[in-house]
Amino acid sequence: MTDDLTDFLARRPATMQRPLLGLTILVVEDSRFASEAMRLLCLRSGARIRRADCLRSAHRHLQTYRPSVVIVDLGLPDGSGTDLIREIKAMKATAPAVLAISGEPVLREAALAAGADAFLPKPIDSLAMFQQAVLSVTAAEDRPVLLPCAADDTVSPDLLALRDDLSHISEVLMSGADRPDFGYVSQFLAGVARSAGDEALEDAAMELGRDAEPSAAAISHLNGLVQERLAAGAAF
Repeated sequence: MTDDLTDFLARRPATMQRPLLGLTILVVEDSRFASEAMRLLCLRSGARIRRADCLRSAHRHLQTYRPSVVIVDLGLPDGSGTDLIREIKAMKATAPAVLAISGEPVLREAALAAGADAFLPKPIDSLAMFQQAVLSVTAAEDRPVLLPCAADDTVSPDLLALRDDLSHISEVLMSGADRPDFGYVSQFLAGVARSAGDEALEDAAMELGRDAEPSAAAISHLNGLVQERLAAGAAF
């Protein structure tokens, strides 16, 4: 789809089937699997999507564009999503709406305290829930006159995106250079596993995050599970 056609579609009035037409959503999410789910949800809803996988990339987008809504994952590779939320809300009158997301529901209060307009727990695959959450934080003048009538459909991201996430975390775990940030590894992988419905991998990732200095056995166990999934083609 060309940029001209995308812009034309984005300017059309919203409909009950595509209630987010006219909105531009910046998704700040480091997981390819979760980001792909967001892309499908935006596509089904009519919204135009821009994506950033870290704070630095999000800053570049915000210096150039002013999205209608920013969806911010709270755990990012180069810092906390709550810091980005505070920065966005400091824009005052020009600040876009912010929807915070995380696989850890306990972070809801921290997100709201930072200024998020709402919080949505991951995994996010329900079309109706996604549309309602975005519309709930959208400025009144940007909301459609007609309410969405989406059935409670769900989206299923391509498993190639899941494989990308697992390959990324495998490289982090097997890196012989700097010591990995195991807190980030635990948060990232637990969220990916939860979205994929892989309880064994999620439990192992959560276990890794319980200790400030995880044991070599715990790291080896988690890496072994990741390698098994990669060898099986991430076919959960």
